[in-house]
Amino acid sequence: MLPEGAASAEPETRLVLVTGPSGAGRTTAITALEDLGYEVIDNLPFSLVPRLLEAPLPRPMALGIDVRNRDFSAAALIELIDRLTRTPGLRLEVLYMDASPETLIRRYSETRRRHPLSPEAQPLTGIEQEIDLLVPIRMRADVLIDTSAMSPHEARAEVGSWFDMGKIARLAVSVHSFSYKRGTPRGLDMMFDCRFLTNPHWVAALRPFTGLDPAVAAHVATDPRYEEFLSKVCGLLLFQLPAHIEEGKAHLAVGFGCTGGQHRSVVVTEAVAKTLAQAGWQVSKRHRELERRAQAQPATQEANGA
Repeated sequence: MLPEGAASAEPETRLVLVTGPSGAGRTTAITALEDLGYEVIDNLPFSLVPRLLEAPLPRPMALGIDVRNRDFSAAALIELIDRLTRTPGLRLEVLYMDASPETLIRRYSETRRRHPLSPEAQPLTGIEQEIDLLVPIRMRADVLIDTSAMSPHEARAEVGSWFDMGKIARLAVSVHSFSYKRGTPRGLDMMFDCRFLTNPHWVAALRPFTGLDPAVAAHVATDPRYEEFLSKVCGLLLFQLPAHIEEGKAHLAVGFGCTGGQHRSVVVTEAVAKTLAQAGWQVSKRHRELERRAQAQPATQEANGA
């Protein structure tokens, strides 16, 4: 019996947008989703997506999108994601299939395929253009699967672990680090400020490194407030996660910010993700500023003649 005046929640239809650079496993992911019972459409023009959703979907759907789409642009895809996110009764998830540039080059070399962005040139040219083009989309991904070290079978299994409809009790938790100077990431459900912790930036020997370095993590952990903060945050999350499942939530995004997004927030994100994973939760990690820095390094090296 619902309280007087309360409306019953309408069931949500699951829609997965599958994208990523050519050669990273997008087709493998689409095939895996089809085998899991999703209705799959590959490279539907953006302009037709709203019409597709005018009628209720009979079952979960997956849409494959890549640079071959005649309407494709990063801005258009972001606009589509925003529009679908606001659609009542629709639960949108963006799956980004990724791989390192070296892996993509090797795969194109092995298959002797032409890259869609450089059909008359070396695949490397198209790979670099596509990676740059997709950076804003990668940042919006709910689930990011890096297939660099995966076989197609392993990639299919990883997709299944996230999107198998039979696993009702699964809740995908993504933990993000970020810099407040660059703004807070969109789509966070919860956010914690780590700027009160001791800052490795002011230690000259640690400044060049990131929160992934053990010495940096150890330095942050010397702050007498660190352990209590970590314990309380993890306790709160472990208390809330089962309730989010009861509410039918499929994905929870938790953010940890600091000034530069290089040290403290990364250390805390790593620690929280490890604690949640050890407790049996499905967790992915995203370090926004480290990803941006990694994207910028090849361009810097090329400019320096490296």
